[in-house]
Amino acid sequence: MLSDPSKKYRPVIPFAADYAERTWPTRRLTAAPIWMSTDLRDGNQSLIEPMDSRRKMRFFKQLIAVGLKEIEVAFPSASQTDFDFVRELIDDGHIPADITIEVITQSRPDLIARTFEACAGARRVIVHLYNAIAPAWRRLVFNMTPEQIKQIALDGTAWVREQAARYPDTEWVFQYSPETFSMAEPEFALDVCNAVIDAWQPTPERKMIINLPTTVECTTPNLYADQIEYMHRRLHRREALVLSVHPHNDRGTGVAAAELALLAGADRVEGCLFGNGERTGNVDLVTLALNLYTQGVSPGLDFSDIDAVRQCVEHCNQLPVHPRHPYGGDLVYTAFSGSHQDAIRKGFAQQQDGGFWEVPYLPIDPADLGRTYDAVIRVNSQSGKGGITYLLEQEYGLALPRRLQIEFSRAVQQLTDSSGSEVDAATLYRTFEQEYLQRTTPLKRLHHSVQSGTDGQVAVTVTLALDGQPHTRVGQGDGALAAFIDAVGVPVRVMDFHEHAIGQGASARAACYVELRLGEHGSGFGAGVHSDILTASFDAVLSAVNRQWAAAGQTLPL
Repeated sequence: MLSDPSKKYRPVIPFAADYAERTWPTRRLTAAPIWMSTDLRDGNQSLIEPMDSRRKMRFFKQLIAVGLKEIEVAFPSASQTDFDFVRELIDDGHIPADITIEVITQSRPDLIARTFEACAGARRVIVHLYNAIAPAWRRLVFNMTPEQIKQIALDGTAWVREQAARYPDTEWVFQYSPETFSMAEPEFALDVCNAVIDAWQPTPERKMIINLPTTVECTTPNLYADQIEYMHRRLHRREALVLSVHPHNDRGTGVAAAELALLAGADRVEGCLFGNGERTGNVDLVTLALNLYTQGVSPGLDFSDIDAVRQCVEHCNQLPVHPRHPYGGDLVYTAFSGSHQDAIRKGFAQQQDGGFWEVPYLPIDPADLGRTYDAVIRVNSQSGKGGITYLLEQEYGLALPRRLQIEFSRAVQQLTDSSGSEVDAATLYRTFEQEYLQRTTPLKRLHHSVQSGTDGQVAVTVTLALDGQPHTRVGQGDGALAAFIDAVGVPVRVMDFHEHAIGQGASARAACYVELRLGEHGSGFGAGVHSDILTASFDAVLSAVNRQWAAAGQTLPL
């Protein structure tokens, strides 16, 4: 075993001599690139549990809502599941007229034929052909010469052209990726790409896409930018090409590599929302897009409700977004340091409507992403929030989710400000009861019943006291909670849901926490504790409804 592990590694050096032609360091980003989401293909293949068709469809619709116009939806020749999903998108009319789907294939005639079969009937499709070209793959994986590797690309191009001619009613866009570009000799990558371009013969009216992947991020971002500019200057028929990049994040610099690649001549970026993907992920499209705001450039994507986007991604990927994730994390607009809070408060006090954003420690306005200022300007310290959470869990078994911790800490802060004394666990619990568990006005649950139908639907009959008067209502939904919300009849959207047991055995109780958004109002939590977990969840919904409408100062539309 080596005493110094660095001795067994050698740096990837793309150019034999320094690439002195570079001009990208003096450029600035002035426009958004073409965005392409690979969440449903590259992102999906990296999941512990790949998405089923329902989650993929929900994600597809979320990508459309965000504003993505190019979406890689599947590897249809790789599995029947992917093939069927593409057919579902096309046959059931889920693809809007301004959306182009993309599919990927290896360079084999049977796989290419299967790919076109999956996409037949679509208005416009990008067919993405790839093959690995780097030395390690040529030598260790394929045992092929450079000419043999290039021939794979040319054969695939011919087969794609042949299949495209069989389906003239679809507009086919050809995309080629010299896979493992980041570790290949630039001269060889250029030779292969130009051979493919010459074989396909794109025109400015019918462009093709050359995609240059950072299959494994192995250099600093400036060297990747040199590689991109080298290709940008030397590719044949450059006016007939869309130059695309597909950065991965192995060194943790995927966003920087993508930004420098755009300065170096790239037109398009492939990535995933919040950076999901193999190993450390694909480039993060949310961070990359929202970084443009700080440069005064519109990204052309809509993240005005970043929490809803994050919730969808977390549900579909079955992976959490880190609370410190740029722009989208729970804690990124919250200052715990007293000096930071003071600077932010002073910045808000001097911020003028319509003026340039200039609030210390906040690179963009949280309101532009659908966040409120409450968590930003609160005066609770990190230790205070941590102490509240610790005491409630240790003494009363309440494990509050993170955003509820933040919300409840504001009530505790008001208490400590008014009393000026130490708050013990019993006082914290009484405050929590008053704020959440005892919120039974104007709506209080009296009793309920649940029935399951043969079609998978659930019906809930509930009697509610509305300002003391009983009302009986019936609701239906995919589950008991959805049916209960339908019965209540208030326009709410569930943003988050947590549940856990308190205690063990026969005396155990259930705690439920529900974050709801009512109509056009902001979101807020409710909580319920009961021996029956379903009842606890119903009480949590009513708690949230009562709290939200009380905060809004309005009467319930019942």
